[in-house]
Amino acid sequence: MADKIDARGLSCPQPVVLTQKAIKDGKTEFQVMVDSEVSKENVIRCIEKNKFTASVSVEGDTFTISVSK
Repeated sequence: MADKIDARGLSCPQPVVLTQKAIKDGKTEFQVMVDSEVSKENVIRCIEKNKFTASVSVEGDTFTISVSK
């Protein structure tokens, strides 16, 4: 099971900082949960910049971004 980063309720840049930390820690597969469009776009930009792939699912007001290398 992939690690989950729950960044709901956090304002930028915190979700991006948590995503960068996971990448720096060597994680190659994880999920980031955010609850705003801006955070979702910023996290996806960070993921793609680091040569990872992202897919997004939406449930209610939560965006779950699945990240893999």
